[in-house]
Amino acid sequence: MDEVQQRIDSIVKSHRVVLFMKGTAQFPMCGFSGRAIQVLKACGVDEMTTVNVLEDEPVRQGIKQYANWPTIPQLYVKGEFVGGSDIMMEMYQSGELQQILAT
Repeated sequence: MDEVQQRIDSIVKSHRVVLFMKGTAQFPMCGFSGRAIQVLKACGVDEMTTVNVLEDEPVRQGIKQYANWPTIPQLYVKGEFVGGSDIMMEMYQSGELQQILAT
């Protein structure tokens, strides 16, 4: 595992809820990242760690390899990859995301 992958792994494993996104929770820089933040807030998540991939090109590329997932945003809960904004929305609508976040 190279240095970038180790850094990503450390972030994912040391925080309960992590969203790798474009922009910040206060100022999302793409619609998908904005929707991911809205879904998390709708689930009652007030404490989350966000990583702005636009400020860190190695992480922007490395996160795609880390989960073998080509798009951003990417949500991790308790060290496990959950998915991108479309999956988050589907899981929210089915109630599955709320269950994952509640445990």
